[in-house]
Amino acid sequence: MVGKQLLLTYLYLLVYILLSSGVILYNKWVLSPKYFNFPYPITLTMIHMGFSGAVAFFLIRVMKVVSPVKMTFEIYATCVIPISAFFAASLWFGNTAYLHISVAFIQMLKALMPVATFLVAVVCGTDKLRCDVFLNMLLVSVGVVISSYGEIHFNVVGTLYQVTGIFAEALRLVLTQVLLQKKGLTLNPITSLYYIAPCSFVFLFVPWYLLEKPGMEVSQNQFSFWIFFSNAVCALALNFSIFLVIGRTGAVTIRVAGVLKDWILIALSTVIFPESVITGLNIIGYAIALFGVVMYNYLKIREGRASQPTEGIPERVKDLKTEKRSSDLFAANVGNNSNNGGKNGWNGSASDSNADEEAPLIPPSLRMSHLGRQLSGHTA
Repeated sequence: MVGKQLLLTYLYLLVYILLSSGVILYNKWVLSPKYFNFPYPITLTMIHMGFSGAVAFFLIRVMKVVSPVKMTFEIYATCVIPISAFFAASLWFGNTAYLHISVAFIQMLKALMPVATFLVAVVCGTDKLRCDVFLNMLLVSVGVVISSYGEIHFNVVGTLYQVTGIFAEALRLVLTQVLLQKKGLTLNPITSLYYIAPCSFVFLFVPWYLLEKPGMEVSQNQFSFWIFFSNAVCALALNFSIFLVIGRTGAVTIRVAGVLKDWILIALSTVIFPESVITGLNIIGYAIALFGVVMYNYLKIREGRASQPTEGIPERVKDLKTEKRSSDLFAANVGNNSNNGGKNGWNGSASDSNADEEAPLIPPSLRMSHLGRQLSGHTA
């Protein structure tokens, strides 16, 4: 029985890594002018949001898999709408970056996710400025700068889009903790999609109408239903795979899987997209940044465990409680994300992310609060 459970856990991890990498590469292929040539990132993001919202509506209102949460207009206006706005921005900017820079370089830039989340958390008052954490953040930043300097096809516009998306995702993660947890609101993956995906769709509609709709009316770009349907299904499956993996493992395992996924993704991108070239300076810079991320994860995990009682608490539950800290919310992707895509979110322990196609559509702290409640019931 133990062997089967362990095998199933590794299978979930493999599915997560494949889906997370696949969604990112798929989005790059769809958006890139050199391949499918559909250079409309807002449209692609709206398709994801619309599909996810429709699926959630069907599961809640038609299939009645779960019940909708009792949410007042005040909570929706002050919590869900701001979170959805930053979520939409993170996905928009993250996907737009694929038009200008390579997948490999984007993954390297995502190492900035813990830096952005920590800075936003300090500004919002949910975390304190500490010397050891600040030095880790400085190390990560130096690594990213070195990696950027070694990028052959460095593009300022694409880099700004990606960095802006990262900070938008960081704002979303911190707001999720500050606003929703303060209200005591708990949402499961389906109800999260039910409330947030439609709202994000609305926020994306205005820039789409102004920026992309005029170009789409006169362009000759192809639109394949099955391409975009399968792309949206993969993005939705990624979100649920992240939830399943977190439920079967824990924060530490997800962080390791996220790092492994990033290395695999960087290597695969150079094979699938030949124009994506990795230099020695890229690798050195990313290795420095990754070392800083690993040390940061170690410090936060040690700090979280030291503040929790150890007797009678399963390791997985302690990891999940650690994950709730505001400065840990980036964990899903790199250790984010993401867009999104995941991503990503969790763009911390599984890729939340992130904010890009990899970043999960489901806010990490929402999933964590629900999952912690489930595990507490099982361990009681």
